[in-house]
Amino acid sequence: MTVWFITGCSTGLGRALAEAVLERGDSAAVTARDPRAVADIVGEHGDRALALPLDVTDKEQVAAAVKRAEDAFGRIDVLVNNAGYGYLAAVEEGEDAEVRALFDTNVFGLADVTKAVLPGMRARRSGHVVNVSSLGGLAAFGATGYYHATKFAVEGLSESLAAEVGPLGIHVTIVEPGAFRTNWSGPSMRQSPVSIDDYAATAGTRRTSTLATYGSQPGDPARAAQAIITAVEADEPPLRLLLGQVAFDVANARLDRLRTEFAGWRDVTLSADYPATA
Repeated sequence: MTVWFITGCSTGLGRALAEAVLERGDSAAVTARDPRAVADIVGEHGDRALALPLDVTDKEQVAAAVKRAEDAFGRIDVLVNNAGYGYLAAVEEGEDAEVRALFDTNVFGLADVTKAVLPGMRARRSGHVVNVSSLGGLAAFGATGYYHATKFAVEGLSESLAAEVGPLGIHVTIVEPGAFRTNWSGPSMRQSPVSIDDYAATAGTRRTSTLATYGSQPGDPARAAQAIITAVEADEPPLRLLLGQVAFDVANARLDRLRTEFAGWRDVTLSADYPATA
């Protein structure tokens, strides 16, 4: 039986994953800022399920939640850092306090939960850290620059973490969903009240189109949850797991553009080195 610790379970992918792992007979610490939001998930699963209050920006609450999970289950096999949200603003329109709050949740909160769980995993020389990034951790668009910045940070942090903990028997997987039918582009989305006319055709248009996707996104959170479980159970789990057709197509187009640009500027790139010595 696998023991999961999942953040951000009140809605969306976190909720779907918590439901899926409990239905298959695993144990799970199901966390949310308000544990009443997940009471219905844990209610039918007895001692295998634990609803915990967790605001990932509160270090004391992070430590307490991890301790309660380890006390209840004896260990944490899989940590899923899922808590996070989006923010709509052109870069110039971003509000300092909101941007810092975004990083506190999406990056620093993820890091703090990971640091709290890793000692137990290191002691056992086993475990799996699943960091939910986004297609927006690989490719960036107007109006979501600060959100992309948090997810690009998660990508880099996770790659380094994988290099550090891999020799200790701990896996790391970065999950990169495309557009999924969650609250990300609806109730969970925050946006700047600042609107600069010069960005109306770029960031402004994308603000509108992003909010318009709510409720009709092609991605299914329940199917995404099963994909994550498949990756965690694999003999050789992937470092990166794209989720959904949109993610697959956009990420591969991004790779093609990068290769083309790198090749086109190859001579200038190589000219930056000291000349080869004889």
